[in-house]
Amino acid sequence: MKISEEIVDHIAHLARLEFEGDKKQAILNDMENIVSFMDKLSEVDTENVEPLIFMNDEYNKLREDVAQVTVTQDEALKNAPKKDSDYFRIPKVLDK
Repeated sequence: MKISEEIVDHIAHLARLEFEGDKKQAILNDMENIVSFMDKLSEVDTENVEPLIFMNDEYNKLREDVAQVTVTQDEALKNAPKKDSDYFRIPKVLDK
């Protein structure tokens, strides 16, 4: 596929970009390189190759979800600049 300046202009418009002069030519060359690389990939024989669903053979190796108390409420509030009995106090973020 040949990339023309019209295609570059159209894609630049969709991406809200502007290319002029040498930069437009550089983008055009880069796009032609990408398309030619993709054409080379289509030459690879994939007749007996199964499509990949996952990139590795591992399947959901997860740890057990065990509840633990790592920091108590008092320890968490100990270094708070402002606190109100059981809660952190923060400045108002939203006005009504």
